[in-house]
Amino acid sequence: MKKVAVIRKASFNAAHKLWNEKWSLEKNKAIFGLCANEHFHGHNYTLEVKVIGEIDTETGYVIDLKIIKDIIKQEIEERFDHKNLNLDTEEFANLNPTAENIIVVIYDLIRAKLDSKYELYLKLWETEKNIVEFPVR
Repeated sequence: MKKVAVIRKASFNAAHKLWNEKWSLEKNKAIFGLCANEHFHGHNYTLEVKVIGEIDTETGYVIDLKIIKDIIKQEIEERFDHKNLNLDTEEFANLNPTAENIIVVIYDLIRAKLDSKYELYLKLWETEKNIVEFPVR
């Protein structure tokens, strides 16, 4: 049976600050620039969730996209939308909320809810020009 990819897009808005507690203010600003703003800053994130699997002979689906929609809503949007990632989430209490770390956290949350028979790939737009993917193929 051939595999097919189905894709669901979603978005969430969140604030964050990039910061390393071990560094001085000067070093944080030198490394993270404007992203080290002490009063935080926000992004309108776009998430693309790609699920790959075989087409079910009874339904004609790889997976019902409503399942993916519900996982994203419960695990990502309700958890991160309109939140300060540094202050309002346990996932980033001790993890710098870079786009790279955010996508790995999101992957783990979705993967835990998705049947292991499916492959999972994510793409996260932090801005129109800054995009991360996980896992890397």
